[in-house]
Amino acid sequence: MPRFFRAHRIAALVVLIAAGAWILTGEFSAVGSEEANAAQEPAAQAAQPEAAPQIRTVAAIVPQGIDHARTIRLSGATEADKRVTLAARANGIVSDLTVAQGESVATDAVVLTLEGEDVTSGVTTAEATLKQRAQELQIAEKLFASGTLSDLQLTRARAEKAAAEAQLTQAQAAADRLTLRAPFGGIVDSVAVDKGEWVEAGNPIATILSLDPIVVRANVSEIDVGEVTIGAKAAVRLVNGTEMEGTIRDIAREASPQTRTFKIEVSLPNPGLAIPAGMTAEVQLFATPVKAYAVPRSVITLSDEGDIGLRVVGDDNIADFAVVAMIDDTEDGLIVTGVPEGHRIIVAGQDLVRDGEKVIVVEPPPAEVTE
Repeated sequence: MPRFFRAHRIAALVVLIAAGAWILTGEFSAVGSEEANAAQEPAAQAAQPEAAPQIRTVAAIVPQGIDHARTIRLSGATEADKRVTLAARANGIVSDLTVAQGESVATDAVVLTLEGEDVTSGVTTAEATLKQRAQELQIAEKLFASGTLSDLQLTRARAEKAAAEAQLTQAQAAADRLTLRAPFGGIVDSVAVDKGEWVEAGNPIATILSLDPIVVRANVSEIDVGEVTIGAKAAVRLVNGTEMEGTIRDIAREASPQTRTFKIEVSLPNPGLAIPAGMTAEVQLFATPVKAYAVPRSVITLSDEGDIGLRVVGDDNIADFAVVAMIDDTEDGLIVTGVPEGHRIIVAGQDLVRDGEKVIVVEPPPAEVTE
């Protein structure tokens, strides 16, 4: 056989063997399957119905409206109702000192007396002179009535009596300045002199405090000052734990230029003088009651715009976001305004729903309502 034909037979045999091996591997049938599947997939997808949107389940409560008086908390301190530092009104030596530090003193009680014999004698002399001038005027008036005394002489007698009265008034005033009296009753907080000491007019002698009632002074902001009224009650807690009820007795008419706050005074009864001046105190005032809602702290969330509020759901079970104002923070939760009427507050799942989304509403377990 020619060599040419023998080579062609060998090549054909190799091709036949390779084709058989390809068919045996399954690749031939896979190609057909992939093409068939690719053709069938769009038809299958078109035949399948669209899945229904998932409806989320949330827990919601019916909010209970309350008339809430917001608490205004202030820091202050106790101060004396009245305070005065008595000063000497004349020069002299202290002849009598009738008070001591810590003692009680009554209104108009003598605190100090200065030596002043010359002043006392001046009063005696002035009294005698006035008595004499008064007698002379009586005689002059009788003589004038009888026609034996001229009008000029009568006028002179009257002037001399008036001068004697003025002289006595001056002498008595000088004598009064030797004595120092308490302008009001209270406690002697300090005494600055001793008996026998020389003092000059204007030198401090003693400080007196009136502590019943005692006053708590605090500062209220310009935002809250409109909620404060004279005569309203205030709760006061002292640093030692004592709790009392006081009455607002004064509100400043002008704000501090530095802090823009208004000073207020709360009067507290202190009959036993147990409360000293200078003690730290917390004052609680109560604003005008407003319609509000008590809600758990956990329901507060943020809108997409960053507003503070909560998620609510109406009768149509459509979720919505309500912007609220937090007016107070109590032990039982937050007090807010702005909850829409007729809506329930979502207390569980509020961060998983969006505005306008329909939800399934269930009642929450008790533990989720109290957070």
